Amino acid sequence: MSGRAARVLLALGSTIGAVVLPAAAEVLTLEGALAIAEERNRDVQKAEEYQNWIRGRYVEERAQALPRVELGGALRRDYDETFHEFSGGLFPKDQDTASYGVSLTQTLFHWGRIAAAIRGASIGVNAGLEQLRFHRQATRRAVTEAFYDVILAEELLAIARENLGQKRRHREETGKRFDLGTATDYDVLAAQVAEENARPALIRAENAIRTAKKRLLLLLGREEGEIEVQGTLGTGEEPLPDYESAKATALARRPELTQQRLLVGGLEQLLTIERAGLRPRLDFSGTYGRSTLSAGDLEIRPVAWSAALVASFPVFDGFRTQGKVQQARSDVDGARIELSRLEDAVTLQVQVALDAAREAGEILKALRGTVRQAERLLEMAEKGFEYGVKTRLDVDDAQLNVIQARANHARARRDYRVAVTDLRWVRGVLGEE
Repeated sequence: MSGRAARVLLALGSTIGAVVLPAAAEVLTLEGALAIAEERNRDVQKAEEYQNWIRGRYVEERAQALPRVELGGALRRDYDETFHEFSGGLFPKDQDTASYGVSLTQTLFHWGRIAAAIRGASIGVNAGLEQLRFHRQATRRAVTEAFYDVILAEELLAIARENLGQKRRHREETGKRFDLGTATDYDVLAAQVAEENARPALIRAENAIRTAKKRLLLLLGREEGEIEVQGTLGTGEEPLPDYESAKATALARRPELTQQRLLVGGLEQLLTIERAGLRPRLDFSGTYGRSTLSAGDLEIRPVAWSAALVASFPVFDGFRTQGKVQQARSDVDGARIELSRLEDAVTLQVQVALDAAREAGEILKALRGTVRQAERLLEMAEKGFEYGVKTRLDVDDAQLNVIQARANHARARRDYRVAVTDLRWVRGVLGEE
């Protein structure tokens, strides 16, 4: 083979290898996943964009307290033969006019309407921040749960693989014993059936991992990609707050409650605005300008200005404003009722979340000992089988107990981590402690 041909084949091989090699999976820790979600989660992005909108609304409302200044100018040419003919040619046919000026308008007094509008817009900005807090915390909650689901699925996969490996080794040992004449056809067939019965659990575990990773990817704002998670479910427990402390924290920190309180305040400002429609207002307006009139050899440059205080008092609008005031007052009362309802709901959520965390902790403690007991029972069954005092069925039952105990313990550790996360979310402190 020539050197050129060898180089071509080498390059082709490198190309093919680059095509078939899978892309390296991104390794994510829980904190890394949370950081990505805070930047790319769709709900968080939408809340951030709403915050931009509400800030623009604040600027708009604040503008009502500031004067309005306008500059204007005009150039004009007129052609009229009437005065030219009437004056016997003394008055020119063409006239040029140039003018410019500035005007200022300022509301001086409107019974608190402008101040209320500014306060309402400021409240809206803070309410938007609480909405952003809510979506960030909700996203952290969902991402944390999805992250732990991936770890759980991987642990269940490892258990399923270990179980299948045990069944395969038992089937191979039974085959060897059959060749030696110490096992029957029944023993061989039973070992084969046991191995095949262990395969569905492995398939379900592999599918569970794909599903859990897909959900995590979507929460991270990604539709495609390969990821691996780095972390554990842990085995320890952490101190839980008492009910009164958790309730007080939730009532003070939950974004929904803070946002609703701000909404009540904003609606109160709107009520003030509507009431101002029944009150007098006082405005100031002023203008200053100069114009130049050119007609033949004649040129005039007059200056004009004006200043005015304008007072107005609504007399009768068909009770339209009174209707708006009544609606605004009803909105305030309705928002206060909704605030009370939310406080009751949050109080219940605290109790439920705290009970769930305590229950998950007790289950975790119980199952921790169960795993050790099941493993000890399996050792005893295997030794008994070796000495002929236990049957193969006893060993299989003991192996099944170990598998169930490990799987239940893994689920209990996941449930405890999720329950603790939910409790932090219910208290309104998730990611802010």
